[in-house]
Amino acid sequence: MTNRDPLYHRHRFPAEIIAQAVWLYFGFPLNLRMEEDILAARGIMVTHQTVQLWAEKIGCAFANEIRRRSSGRLGDKWHLDEAVVSIGGEKHWLWGAVDQDGFALELLVQSR
Repeated sequence: MTNRDPLYHRHRFPAEIIAQAVWLYFGFPLNLRMEEDILAARGIMVTHQTVQLWAEKIGCAFANEIRRRSSGRLGDKWHLDEAVVSIGGEKHWLWGAVDQDGFALELLVQSR
């Protein structure tokens, strides 16, 4: 018997497939049905409800792993960007600071 990560215990699909589906869910602006189609094109038949359940269960572990890997290793070049957004019909400015690897350092929304 193999030792499996307890995060993926009692799942029908292998951990690699689950990780790929959750990565697609959080990494790209796809809806669940589009993700179902992408996985089906790769020969993985899974429903969008299953992907949603996986994301709810495993998403926090993924986020914690990303935070753990990125802590203390920010790039030495930062970029500050601004965008104008409309919230409730009012104009606001969205400020974002990212490092050279695309890691968001800080986001701020201001009305003036």
